Amino acid sequence: MLKAPSSKNKLKGKFKRESDGYIPLLKKLKIAHSGALIWLLLSIYLSLNWVHELSLIVTLPVALFIIGGIAYIPGYINAFNVISLLLDRQPKFKVSNPTVPITILIACYNEEKNIRTTLQYIYKQFYLGEIKVIVIDNNSTDRTAEYAQQFAKKFKMDIRVIHESKKGKHHALNSALKLVDTPYTIILDADTILMPGSLRYIVSRQLTAPDDVVATAGAILVRNGRKNFWTKLQEWEYFLGIASVKRMQGMYQGTLVAQGAFSIFRTKNLVDIGGFPDVIGEDIVVTWLLLGKGYKVYFEPLAVAFTDVPETFKHFQRQRSRWARGMIEALKQIKPWQQPNRFPRYATFLNLLMPYIDIVYSLAWIPGLILAFFGITWIAGPMTLLVLPLALLQSYILYKYQKNVFKHLNLRIRKNKMGFILYVLTYQFILSPISLYGYIEEVFKLKRVWK
Repeated sequence: MLKAPSSKNKLKGKFKRESDGYIPLLKKLKIAHSGALIWLLLSIYLSLNWVHELSLIVTLPVALFIIGGIAYIPGYINAFNVISLLLDRQPKFKVSNPTVPITILIACYNEEKNIRTTLQYIYKQFYLGEIKVIVIDNNSTDRTAEYAQQFAKKFKMDIRVIHESKKGKHHALNSALKLVDTPYTIILDADTILMPGSLRYIVSRQLTAPDDVVATAGAILVRNGRKNFWTKLQEWEYFLGIASVKRMQGMYQGTLVAQGAFSIFRTKNLVDIGGFPDVIGEDIVVTWLLLGKGYKVYFEPLAVAFTDVPETFKHFQRQRSRWARGMIEALKQIKPWQQPNRFPRYATFLNLLMPYIDIVYSLAWIPGLILAFFGITWIAGPMTLLVLPLALLQSYILYKYQKNVFKHLNLRIRKNKMGFILYVLTYQFILSPISLYGYIEEVFKLKRVWK
């Protein structure tokens, strides 16, 4: 007969785990939250004179509104991210060479330039299980379907090409989802290439995870980062900014976006929620729907994929306003207080603050910065620089993590110093107005634009 462990033994076991470097997830969340709150209180104390001086010009409520969006909330979020990253210890794989069959869905619209390369990198995967591929030709006007069929015939791959005449990525993915007969489904963009071990790593993480983890996001990096100003900027954003957020969220088992560029889902759970919804940010909303059911979502930094990012401001603006719009769609469908698990509830509440921060950056911080060049430091002054050290510390910590990832994968970090400087100094100025426009698009239900 099994005997329940005594409270003394429980305490001893807990002490042993923590002395070995293991910190329970809830404790990590409390530590990070407490540290961020301390930073917030310190920021408030140090900014009292700034608040007073600005309130003489714009009134106290407006001064608090502006400084909160420029310094208090961004500083709190950065502090939370930094502390969380310092506490992160990626669990080891329990399954290192998975053999479970998988199906990869690739939705395509006029992708004849990319589809063969994408399929070639799938063909080169170090994966022991069966790989099925469904290429969905979403009403293309080029030879995407023909090229995919030619590749399948030449390399004898299990590639099925289907046609979906209704425009929209969700229509394409849902048509293919009906044909999936494997326990796991991977979503991959047609312009995204996988590193040789990426399928093995993402499936290993999914199989290693607890049963309530139903999706895992891969790590997306930039392939065309040397092209011009815009791609250099985004190369650092993906390498440091997006990666840091996903790594932090994945540590708490609440990654908020299992991105459509490269993620794995448990097929049954994807079908149970009705597949991909008719929204512009289908990957954001589908992730939140899964989280709203009480499931969890991981992130695997070793499952690296490289994608092409927008090369012009026009396409960059459309993509990022679409992302901002997708976040609003998700917030409308699943309210933060409806999230059953602690961290997704907390993280989606933070997302509620994003429009506020973007409004302040767009309408107060940027004009304030212009005024500072003329010696008027009402808004942009020495106090605002307090946010910068935390942002740089976060970038440094992630750089060290990413360096280890690249070393493990035998990859080399490209030198892009100018891109890093531009990313640190200018990125938020560019992104906030674009995000604000995306919020406006969703509020007024303007026409959706994917490309």
